Amino acid sequence: MARVRPDARQAATAESSVVCSPSLARLLCLLLLCTVLSPRAWDVDRMLRAAQSQGPLAVSGARALQATIAATLSLDESARLVAINDLFNSRVAFATDQEVWGQADYWASPLEVLGKGRGDCEDYVIGKYFALLAAGLPSARLRLVYVRALIGGVAQAHMVLAYYPQPGAEPLILDNLVSDIRIASRRPDLEPVFSFNSDGLWQGVGAQSAGDPLARLSRWRDVLAKARAEGF
Repeated sequence: MARVRPDARQAATAESSVVCSPSLARLLCLLLLCTVLSPRAWDVDRMLRAAQSQGPLAVSGARALQATIAATLSLDESARLVAINDLFNSRVAFATDQEVWGQADYWASPLEVLGKGRGDCEDYVIGKYFALLAAGLPSARLRLVYVRALIGGVAQAHMVLAYYPQPGAEPLILDNLVSDIRIASRRPDLEPVFSFNSDGLWQGVGAQSAGDPLARLSRWRDVLAKARAEGF
């Protein structure tokens, strides 16, 4: 439906006849504040348009994500970590790529996983990574980490998100297997294999470069393009 800008009398009439609920007004104010404070981190309108093309569950997820980001912009980074970690862990149920996408290995974009409401470990991590970038955290503090995880006494391939409060500091681990965020030393069940983000690729979680992540990780290159198209 086309938008029509009302004249002054129409605006006055509308103002007197339509009452915006406090919760909706608060959300609109938070989204406006988010746009002003972080104009290059995400595109509110593009995200909603992209979500609409993927169905009502994606729209609901996108609105919840936008509200969460906006509500935590004035908080410290640790509070933003908790909010985004909880959002994805609560809205996404674990399922294999074969179950969700009919493929052995598929990396979903943030809106794709919110639209399905299901995903595997990579999908949780990718969603949290881009959501935290949108919330203003620098990519240098975040790494997607492939690990060998001891699950039920068996070592399995797994992915987690690591957050470094300062360069060289012990990271905090965001994971779908463990609901609370813990420092790496409290996750002895995880053995890092390699890590990456938008800027680099590393052996383990150290400083030794393992090449260009866009050149070596085709699925990462693809999901970056999808996330940018979604407004991240």
